[in-house]
Amino acid sequence: MTEEKTLTSVEQAEQAARAYFKQGLNCSECVLAAFFDVHGTTLPREAIKLCTGFGGGMGLTQNNCGAVAGAVMALSTVVGREDPFAKESMEDRICELHEDIYPKVYALIKNIEAEYGTLICRELCEPFGHFECKERKKNCMKLIGRCAALAEQHALIADKEKAQ
Repeated sequence: MTEEKTLTSVEQAEQAARAYFKQGLNCSECVLAAFFDVHGTTLPREAIKLCTGFGGGMGLTQNNCGAVAGAVMALSTVVGREDPFAKESMEDRICELHEDIYPKVYALIKNIEAEYGTLICRELCEPFGHFECKERKKNCMKLIGRCAALAEQHALIADKEKAQ
């Protein structure tokens, strides 16, 4: 009797993001769409359009990687503020950001940067040739999958912290 391996949500996020890339979604859309599928959200599916302009390193400028931006947006759906004005004072709002939210996003960003050495699209793509070449697209698909997996991993940690 063989037992099928059940994929973890982290693995599911990675596979879903890669599948979206093969369907023509941009890097940022892939990560957020996969996260919505796997982690869930109360946001409407149309919220994915908020990340469309981040593809190609922000509108094909090859600056900040769109997959990284998608990962930050995905994690923010878990750790972000429902209402930034829920805290009465400006000081409390700032404190909430610096103590509760930014450290979680920082950890995600540092994790990605440690793995890839940069967060810049152009630098991530350079070793693989022209922006439209097959090797670069294969590299991006791997990076997109990894960013989706890391967003899910960090969201699970945040969910666990909330539950405690």
